[in-house]
Amino acid sequence: MKELSKIKVGNKIKVSYVRGEGALKRRIMDMGITKGTEMYVKKMAPLGDPMQITLRGYELTIRKEDAKMIIVEEGE
Repeated sequence: MKELSKIKVGNKIKVSYVRGEGALKRRIMDMGITKGTEMYVKKMAPLGDPMQITLRGYELTIRKEDAKMIIVEEGE
């Protein structure tokens, strides 16, 4: 398992859990990032922040600092 921030472009992943507590964790979960969600890392900004992921039929851009809170496992 790895942090989402360390996944390379083009990889399919599945959320294992979201670290943290309080408002930050709630905000991440409100974006649709919950346990078992399948995601695809689509793009990375030239300096590596932010990153664009595809999940639940939509595109989401997330800061690397927030992506460190999301623990994922690489899929097929």
